[in-house]
Amino acid sequence: MMINLNGRQIEKAMKQLGIEAEEIQAEEVIIKGSDRDIVIKNPKVTKIKAKGEESFQIIGKVEEKVSIKEEDVELVASKSGISKEDAKKILEETKGDLAQAIMLAKKN
Repeated sequence: MMINLNGRQIEKAMKQLGIEAEEIQAEEVIIKGSDRDIVIKNPKVTKIKAKGEESFQIIGKVEEKVSIKEEDVELVASKSGISKEDAKKILEETKGDLAQAIMLAKKN
């Protein structure tokens, strides 16, 4: 059995359950991880309060960016004889894969 509820009915039901939802205006959401960052462009962000806790629902275009460590840049540069700037670009292209970055750098 399907129940058809309109926006107001959903809002009323949520209020009765003690759930609050608030739209958050945002241009970009960044989730920083130890090995990569997740960037969400033009997100639709909803803050939800329920049972004394807050959570966020995020909808948007997801991009993952690998966090490149300076020591990795130095290693690729020294092993392949290229500049640190070029080493960083290659590491970004290879999503942080050191072996692949060194092999690509040596080919160029």
